[in-house]
Amino acid sequence: MRGMLDLDNELKVAAEFWDFLGGQGAYTDLLDIFERIGLELRPEIDAYFAKYNR
Repeated sequence: MRGMLDLDNELKVAAEFWDFLGGQGAYTDLLDIFERIGLELRPEIDAYFAKYNR
């Protein structure tokens, strides 16, 4: 990618990307949300994927 993009200004991933879009701490907030929802919906998610583990 080096030479094709200005890595400091044109390429952002993970925390750098989400904090750029949502402000400082947005990435951490997203991780927390995904964890809480994942725990809450775990039985439903497991039931869905159990159909494919036969």
